[in-house]
Amino acid sequence: MKMDADLLHLPAVGFAEEEADMNDWELPLAFMKKRHSEKIEGSKALAQSWRMKDRMKTVSVALVLCLNVGVDPPDVVKTSPCARLECWIDPLSMSPQKALETIGANLQKQYENWQPRARYKQSLDPTVDEVKKLCTSLRRNAKEERVLFHYNGHGVPRPTVNGEIWVFNKNYTQYIPLSIYDLQTWMGSPSIFVYDCSNAGIIVTSFKQFALQREQELEVAAINPSHPLAQMPLPPSMKNCIQLAACEASELLPMNPDLPADLFTSCLTTPIKIALRWFCMQKSAKLVPGVTLDLIEKIPGRLNDRRTPLGELNWIFTAITDTIAWNVLPRDLFQKLFRQDLLVASLFRNFLLAERIMRSYNCTPVSSPRLPPTYMHAMWQAWDLAVDICLSQLPTIIEEGTAFRHSPFFAEQLTAFQVWLTMGVENRNPPEQLPIVLQVLLSQVHRLRALDLLGCFLDLGPWAVSLALSVGIFPYVLKLLQSSARELRPLLVFIWAKILAVDSSCQADLVKDNGHKYFLSVLADSYMPAEHRTMAVFILAVIVNSYSTGQEACLQGNLIANCLEQLSDPHPLLRQWVAICLGRIWQNFDPARWCGVRDSAHEKLYILLSDPIPEVRCAAVFALGTFVGNSAERTDHSTTIDHNVAMMLAQLINDGSPVVRKELVVALSHLVVQYESNFCTVALQFIEEEKNYTVPSPANTSEPGNLTPVRDSPAIPRLRSVNSYTNIRAVTTARNLNKSLQNLNLNEEGGPAAFSPGNLSTSSSASSTLGSPDNDEYILSFETIDKMRRVSSYSSLNSLIGVSFNSVYTQIWRVLLHLAADPFPEVSDLAMKVLNCIAYKAMMNARPQRILDSGSLTQSAPASPTSKGTHIHQAGGSPPMPSTSSSSLTNEVPKPPTRDQPAARPPYTPTLGGQAPHSHQFPRTRKMFDKGPEQAAEDGDEPCGHRNYISAALQTGLCDWSAKYFAQPVTKIPEEHDLQSQVRMERQWRFLRNARVKRQSRSITQRGVSRLDDQIFINRNPGVPSVVKFHPFNTCIAVADKDSICFWDWEKGERLDYFYNGNPRYTRITAMEYLNGHDCSLLLTATDDGALRVWKNFADQKNPEMVTAWQGLSDMLPTTRGAGMVVDWEQETGLLMTSGDVRVIRIWDTDREMKVQDIPTGADSCVTSLSCDSQRSLIVAGLGDGSVRVFDRRMGPNECRIMTYREHGAWVVKAHLQKESDGHIISVSVNGDVRFFEPRTPDSVNVLQTVKGLTALDIHPQANLFACGSMNQFIAVYNANGDVISNIKYYDGFMGQRIGAISCLAFHPHWPHLAVGSNDYYMSIYSAEKRLR
Repeated sequence: MKMDADLLHLPAVGFAEEEADMNDWELPLAFMKKRHSEKIEGSKALAQSWRMKDRMKTVSVALVLCLNVGVDPPDVVKTSPCARLECWIDPLSMSPQKALETIGANLQKQYENWQPRARYKQSLDPTVDEVKKLCTSLRRNAKEERVLFHYNGHGVPRPTVNGEIWVFNKNYTQYIPLSIYDLQTWMGSPSIFVYDCSNAGIIVTSFKQFALQREQELEVAAINPSHPLAQMPLPPSMKNCIQLAACEASELLPMNPDLPADLFTSCLTTPIKIALRWFCMQKSAKLVPGVTLDLIEKIPGRLNDRRTPLGELNWIFTAITDTIAWNVLPRDLFQKLFRQDLLVASLFRNFLLAERIMRSYNCTPVSSPRLPPTYMHAMWQAWDLAVDICLSQLPTIIEEGTAFRHSPFFAEQLTAFQVWLTMGVENRNPPEQLPIVLQVLLSQVHRLRALDLLGCFLDLGPWAVSLALSVGIFPYVLKLLQSSARELRPLLVFIWAKILAVDSSCQADLVKDNGHKYFLSVLADSYMPAEHRTMAVFILAVIVNSYSTGQEACLQGNLIANCLEQLSDPHPLLRQWVAICLGRIWQNFDPARWCGVRDSAHEKLYILLSDPIPEVRCAAVFALGTFVGNSAERTDHSTTIDHNVAMMLAQLINDGSPVVRKELVVALSHLVVQYESNFCTVALQFIEEEKNYTVPSPANTSEPGNLTPVRDSPAIPRLRSVNSYTNIRAVTTARNLNKSLQNLNLNEEGGPAAFSPGNLSTSSSASSTLGSPDNDEYILSFETIDKMRRVSSYSSLNSLIGVSFNSVYTQIWRVLLHLAADPFPEVSDLAMKVLNCIAYKAMMNARPQRILDSGSLTQSAPASPTSKGTHIHQAGGSPPMPSTSSSSLTNEVPKPPTRDQPAARPPYTPTLGGQAPHSHQFPRTRKMFDKGPEQAAEDGDEPCGHRNYISAALQTGLCDWSAKYFAQPVTKIPEEHDLQSQVRMERQWRFLRNARVKRQSRSITQRGVSRLDDQIFINRNPGVPSVVKFHPFNTCIAVADKDSICFWDWEKGERLDYFYNGNPRYTRITAMEYLNGHDCSLLLTATDDGALRVWKNFADQKNPEMVTAWQGLSDMLPTTRGAGMVVDWEQETGLLMTSGDVRVIRIWDTDREMKVQDIPTGADSCVTSLSCDSQRSLIVAGLGDGSVRVFDRRMGPNECRIMTYREHGAWVVKAHLQKESDGHIISVSVNGDVRFFEPRTPDSVNVLQTVKGLTALDIHPQANLFACGSMNQFIAVYNANGDVISNIKYYDGFMGQRIGAISCLAFHPHWPHLAVGSNDYYMSIYSAEKRLR
């Protein structure tokens, strides 16, 4: 029979599973944006090496030709016939002297093709003195620039092993040796040497030996000034010298009569001509019919005209040799040889050809620095193909005059680049074609496609941008900004955004070349799509960032008006960057600020303060912050504006996003710096006020009967105890005070200055001593600030005594006090800095002139040790505050067992600057004015130093973090959308697990649960459980005590985690929710001061991290009698309903991180329970006066309450709205009466009576069960008809120990499991009978 029942359920179950899966995929995720998962800071700047530090020019060229035409040197036996041409001239075709001069002139022309501007000096068949004179004069004129020495030794003997080359005597009767050492001395450095002679490698070797010898001489002279070497003029260092030699030390030059005699020189200076001749001499050339050596001479066109055949070949040759070099050479060598100097780059490109051609004649050209062999590189085949295609057209072009067909080379190379981009994996070698893409930018035909592909390449990430810059893309894309072609605009804007996101130093180049005007026109062009305008405004924001020339240029270019027009654009990223750009243009630049005032920029920015996107609100706060942060002369007008802006900003005090509030603190700190003296006055008044005012503390009002057993707190870093706010005067000892006075009051003479104790705030039980920056305490401790905040809100409706107290400065001080108690540690840290900075200033300035009688002070209180290690115990009995690393305090309960980790973790080991609980944010050893190691803290006294300190230290990384967006891939499919990615697979697994849990639990609950008392888990919790919450799908349960959360695995029975929630000590956790429970779960905790905190990485092997925190309800006063804060979470809409000891239900949109609605409850008592249904937009609230109220959130605040049930006579423990479309409302009061309401009818449709004295109750959403926990130490479980199915009074196995008073209980959302926490610290879970599970 059981089998049949199972089978009946199957089809429906299968269908439901698939449906559930779809729902999971479609559910929105809360708090999973980049701003939640990343640290808000810029990326580490990559060191950019692409800029040539030392661009060089070869300014002088010495052409030394030793030909001695007609006389062969004695050590060379020439073949017959033999290679004769020198510079394409046959020396025997004219008289020897004329031949020599013609060859010299021709060589000069060949070099001038590559470097027309250099000074050329020929030295034909010279003597040693002539060479010396030539070299020294060229070096003198060149100063620090490069000189080239070209040596042709075809008419003299081969170089000697001693490192000499040969020249002539005056009468040409002898060969005279010239030492390379001398040549080095005359030429100096930097130089480049070209040797075209046999055995040329010998010269290179000797050169290096002499260079090494010089280095050693220089070192000796440097170490020992009395050494004879040091008396001589120092030899120049030869480090920056480059050499190119025609062959190895043992090789002779080829003598093939079809080749020129100076083959090496031909390759270096007339590469295309020799390359074509060589091509024709190869066997493969026979495949191109009709091409002869004579025909090659007739190729039409000019080398520098890319539209002609000759020019196109030259262009292809440049691209190919550049590409080979870039792919084969190490990057720094490539930069030095191919990008530093035009002539050197040309010679080296041509040297690659020389290597290819000469190796085919058994000659190996040599260079220093040495290059890896390139003659077999695959790109040479592309060159051969290009030559082939060109030459095959020649006969018809020359004979019939047909049009020249351009080479497909560049189009094919772009296709290869495209294939690399579309097909490749991420981690691989860079694309070989990158230098060719660069060359193609020169051509109008392919430019659009090249830019498009270049953009795709840059989009791969910062590494790609660095590569492109190192290839030399920069001058090309800078030059293209002068183009007016509209179709290039989107591409250029994209490319420049990528470049500036990685290397912002290009701002100067852009402004110098008027490049900013290009982007100003793109921004002003309303026809441009929003994405491109966004990139343009990002580029402009980089140009004006801390660069006054850029600010000036963009102000002239009307940037401010352009930006203001786009503030309301529908594209959020554009709004964000427009605001950042505005904030940067007027940062410390007054003309821009006044231009903004004239355009009422600040008022236009106000709209963005309520923008739905938190990053946009942030950017607006940043812009308004720098708007008031200008330190120019103040006028009444500007002060009024500052006040207006300040009051507008103050409205963001309870913004839902910590990023916005952090930016708010920084913005207000600019104001504080501007109006320092006013704030000092306010600070002193508040400090006085705080000393004379007692705040009623919740800790004292609780009646003894109502107390839960106080636990021995586990070893957790806690706040210093503020046991009672009435005990204000701290027992600050005389010695402590004296110490701080000496720090504070050194007047000019160095003696103690006048002082009156009345000015010192010896603040509440924090026993903070007043200190200057080098004292180890904050002046205002967290407790003092918290108390000031409470004083200012308790005292007569927020208006403190004295009219001046309602000034803007007071309001802003209050805002800062509020922010210093912010639940998000980074926000409160920043606010603490600002407050303490001003408090310290106020103290310094308020030194009265009376000399202090230290004697009277010494007797005022008993002395106590002040060393850092010991803390003063207050009269109130606060425990000592553990130091940061405190892992065990002697009088604690045994430490909860941790994982295999250092003892410093339960539960929290904050990293510096990380998200630490309040107890850790202000360790005793942290210096308030810590400027960093290099500056001593003492200069904090000087007003100017101080002022800079506060403004410089306070920054959020928002702008740099936002800029990272442009550095990261924009067009790539995000990982979560890639069906094969790990992230996607993990989600799929989770969703399948969810469907399985739903299916299996449904099959149990549909059969009906007849009992629920099988104890499947019990453990002692570290604190008294106050809230329990099952994870909906995995086997984890969260148990909160007053201020910490413990995670248990109820299946394995082990503790997974325990950490501190970070709420101040007078508050308690009153509600918890799992957000994104179906996927990457986060835990939301609500405390009775209205703060909400969201945690991630709990219950796994990582440290729990706070994702976000905000003040969900602002006017809550923590009391022990109230409901605290109650919440209900709607995953489908991302809405969070919050209420509690307030008169409204506040709805937060977690996507926008802002309050979207306040629904007045219309009652005079607290809300004790909330339940909502997104399908019907209904919210049901149970209240402390026994009423149950139903609201429709689609209606206005006055008519949204659609039903009020007043049938309960007492506090409603739970009101639950069933999620079905016709679901009922079930509500239960303390008296145990359970009532069922139909939302449309005014009276209850059913009533059941359960136990009296209810303390906790939960309703199972699926199984129609409810469980009641009572003060009288038992649990009763009822079914929908009101029948008791289980009564639980004793623990299993503990010798039948009686259950404690029930403090909380909760059902699992799917399984028939009930978790129970009781006042005796125990946490137990009960389930349906074993065989059903």
